[in-house]
Amino acid sequence: MRHSIADRLTKLDWQSIHQSLWEYGHALTSSILDAEECSGLVAIYGLEEKFRSHIIMSRYRFGRGDYKYFTYPLPPVVQELRESSYAYLAPLANQWNEALNVSKRFPAEHSAFLVQCRKAGQTRPTPLLLHYEEGDFNCLHQDVYGEVAFPLQITCFLSQPGVNYEGGEFVLVEQQPRAQSKVEVIIPQLGEMLIFTTRYRPVKGSRGYYRTNIRHGVSRLKSGTRHTLGIIFHDSQ
Repeated sequence: MRHSIADRLTKLDWQSIHQSLWEYGHALTSSILDAEECSGLVAIYGLEEKFRSHIIMSRYRFGRGDYKYFTYPLPPVVQELRESSYAYLAPLANQWNEALNVSKRFPAEHSAFLVQCRKAGQTRPTPLLLHYEEGDFNCLHQDVYGEVAFPLQITCFLSQPGVNYEGGEFVLVEQQPRAQSKVEVIIPQLGEMLIFTTRYRPVKGSRGYYRTNIRHGVSRLKSGTRHTLGIIFHDSQ
């Protein structure tokens, strides 16, 4: 019997995930979505009524490829993943703010966080599906859509590297103060979930914690087709 996504999330080692997020700004989990759920989300990409916006990256010099933002209501898999994973990440987000002497605290439930977004005029859903073909790529960027922003986000991988595509590695670049930038290259498998910082992570220094900015992107796809699901917890204006 297929377990709910909420049940699958309870089986993850969240202590290790939080530790990795503290140390590196990202954490890769085991498969959360099964092959059927991945193919089902890929199939949704052709249903225009499920989306509020379609972005062609080359028009805005974001890269090459395209992506679509879901409209409300979100597909059940996306909704459950967004709500359930938030509950595990909100405590860490509050720890980060405390370390950085930021007064803002995030509520325990995602529905309460969306109330904060609405008060700031951020009402449009931000979960999205991304699509890449041979030669496509995504420039380094950060996903911030307004005054209210959750410091963590998720990408779920709906295609299998080496089978559906070649190349297209997930790239994170950390800009360390007074030092060269540090690069992480990640090749997740089908159904796996990558949790990573939206903008920065706290780093312990001699005078307390400071921020290091992190941007993410996708390297050039050498062949095939690559789909991913992006889970961003704050809504946009």
